[in-house]
Amino acid sequence: MENGIQVKNLRKEFKAYSSRSGLKGAFRDLFTRNYKVLPAVNDINFSIKKGEMVGYIGENGAGKSTTIKMLTGILTPTSGEIIVNGMNPHKERERFVQTIGVVFGQRSQLWWDIAVQESFRLLKKVYKVSDEQYDQHMNHVIKTLDIEPLLDKPVRKLSLGQRMRCELAAALIHNPPLLFLDEPTIGLDVLVKLKIREFLKEINEKYNTTILLTTHDLSDIEALCERVVMLDEGNIIYDGGLRELKEKWGDQKELQFQFLEAVDIPAVKKVTSGLPVVWEIEEKDQIFTATVEDRDELISQVIAQVVATFKIKDVKINETSTEEIIRNIYEKGAVEVG
Repeated sequence: MENGIQVKNLRKEFKAYSSRSGLKGAFRDLFTRNYKVLPAVNDINFSIKKGEMVGYIGENGAGKSTTIKMLTGILTPTSGEIIVNGMNPHKERERFVQTIGVVFGQRSQLWWDIAVQESFRLLKKVYKVSDEQYDQHMNHVIKTLDIEPLLDKPVRKLSLGQRMRCELAAALIHNPPLLFLDEPTIGLDVLVKLKIREFLKEINEKYNTTILLTTHDLSDIEALCERVVMLDEGNIIYDGGLRELKEKWGDQKELQFQFLEAVDIPAVKKVTSGLPVVWEIEEKDQIFTATVEDRDELISQVIAQVVATFKIKDVKINETSTEEIIRNIYEKGAVEVG
């Protein structure tokens, strides 16, 4: 399968300027500035096949948005090679932008004071989309995202969830083969998130649209992506399947207990004192969680000792969440790439 994105030894450096102290220092700063060169993206390599949906994840400052901006041609790399849709995003800018859609969760491509449909008409002209293509494609997009009642409203009168659905529709006016989504569900309620996820799955299946998604909401990644690329301080520390990540690092289980009578943490710790268990309590619902290694014998032992001592209302055994797994990876260091 052909690659939609190919990145080789991609690097982006920024200059961080510092000011000298005092009046004398300020005067010297007028002529020469002290600075450090900081790499935001550090010689990374990856490729994404056409039709793939890939999660690009990392903590704040890891280099995710910088990468997206280079892939979309907004920033020029310090060094390295980028081929997106068979083109260099910086050197073939005009032709290139016809082949991508971009949604930045905190930036708008819609005009603030005019009706949504007027923004759509302007973008239709920008992308040179024919009336026939527009009607055929956008009628489906508008219906699926349920934005028909919003078309006559100015963008400034829309709620965040309404605006994000319109932003997504705007990015798809020219039905691009590649869609970049940078925090597209930030601040949205659960129902809007579900609607957007279902829509993204649908366009991926219908048009084989390649999607690169960056988000802090790992439930988006779990719902949409089979593969994740994980970034830390400008370096890729994991590139592979989400399932493999869970199998490799999800080596713990959470045992959740609710008791019929009042119990405190010291009491449950005492009962399991000879076992490798970490206890936590959710005060509001009085849920006691024991985190243990994923070994059947150990899990049985913990449950048996707790049940023998306290009256139990409910017990649940949960897999470690993706969020917990990724937090563990960042705390323990890099994993093998691949």
